[in-house]
Amino acid sequence: LEPWHLDIFEFLDLKKNTGKEEQRARDLFFALWIPDLFKKRVESNQDWSLMCPNECPGLDEVWGEEFEKLYESYEKQGRVRKVVKAQQLWYAIIESQTETGTPYMLYKDSCNRKSNQQNLGTIKCSNLCTEIVEYTSKDEVAVCNLASLALNMFVTSEHTYDFQKLAEVTKVIVRNLNKIIDINYYPIPEACLSNKRHRPIGIGVQGLADAFILMRYPFESPEAQLLNKQIFETIYYGALEASCDLSKEDGPYETYEGSPVSKGILQYDMWNVTPTDLWDWKLLKEKIAKYGVRNSLLIAPMPTASTAQILGNNESIEPYTSNIYTRRVLSGEFQIVNPHLLKDLTERGLWNEEMKNQIIACNGSIQSIQEIPDDLKQLYKTVWEISQKTILKMAAERGAFIDQSQSLNIHIAEPNYGKLTSMHFYGWKQGLKTGMYYLRTRPAANPIQFTLNKEKLKDKEKASKEEEEKERNTAAMVCSLENRDECLMCGS
Repeated sequence: LEPWHLDIFEFLDLKKNTGKEEQRARDLFFALWIPDLFKKRVESNQDWSLMCPNECPGLDEVWGEEFEKLYESYEKQGRVRKVVKAQQLWYAIIESQTETGTPYMLYKDSCNRKSNQQNLGTIKCSNLCTEIVEYTSKDEVAVCNLASLALNMFVTSEHTYDFQKLAEVTKVIVRNLNKIIDINYYPIPEACLSNKRHRPIGIGVQGLADAFILMRYPFESPEAQLLNKQIFETIYYGALEASCDLSKEDGPYETYEGSPVSKGILQYDMWNVTPTDLWDWKLLKEKIAKYGVRNSLLIAPMPTASTAQILGNNESIEPYTSNIYTRRVLSGEFQIVNPHLLKDLTERGLWNEEMKNQIIACNGSIQSIQEIPDDLKQLYKTVWEISQKTILKMAAERGAFIDQSQSLNIHIAEPNYGKLTSMHFYGWKQGLKTGMYYLRTRPAANPIQFTLNKEKLKDKEKASKEEEEKERNTAAMVCSLENRDECLMCGS
């Protein structure tokens, strides 16, 4: 839903744990499709107008300056149903995310401005996991065939990364996914029409964190950040080259003419980014200018929640959430230790029952265990110990080579309104298409102790505390908006 919709406040309550059952829909998944204009008005603390789509038609059909002109013209004509402070609505969004981990956040203008399907019309939504961003209409239902690359498999025994092999395997994936478009079963004709006209595919990854560990690069290190960029450069380059080869054989996809790629504009051009010198992009552009490409879209890192388990990899682009976790199978529950950490500790003679118990006691973290040397502590930081600003920066750096979007979870152990606000605005200004998939928070390490006195708190005291908390949250949110460069929250 776009934030100008009159029902936006009710929409934000749909997944909450409290409230009337008939006004909740907790089994559904909700996302916001946010235009830049809303973010600008939150930033400058301006008013925000809520409208009925029937009375103000066409807002979902336009983006960028065109959207802003139409929206502001409806405001001048007095077609609004309700006016609120933009920060009031922003507060409600943050409140919902803090309580439920959703709604997901996608940026409408980034998704359209940086899409190779922008010649088809305005893109109005993503898929459930926020990585597939494709054009839909009354006659077309977008679908996408997906596959993921196990990035750890390209680390050599000499701790170097085999980019050549990664490009080769990417090309195999492109050919296979392209075949699926033609031989697939489609449940409805609109899906068949869309897929065969535009021929999008989605190549994702798993085991990025495993690749960093095998290369002996801490997740936040400059070396890991460069490898992150070059991996996605390689996948995008290999995918484009394979799609160009297919186009040479079978011709470009039906709606190729008029697309950015047909004009020599690739994804990194739309981000105003210059690639590293790993690949010859000039040569590839010349080849594409001659033969075109067979597929409108190519890269879309998905969550890989299930498939990563098959290969024993960490999910997608995520850091490890813990170095020890419970795996439930039919025969019972088992404590599983990060296999890379287990190998390193065993090789150094540090692995024993006591060490295992210490890691369990520290909730999967090794940072406070004295026996473990510093180099391993740096290498095995969990997502809770890594700066979210770095994770967002790395997402933007790889984003210049992702022509769809990426399932990007945000992990904040103890979220507050200031942290979330600064994080969302940083991601938006970095140019991300998906600002947030799920907000992951850390459960309290110790159970809450209930006492008789706590249970018998007076309603008046409770209401007073709730009001105080709301004031604190609002102050934190406004502080992070007004002092973003100095705000400590941005380091979270």
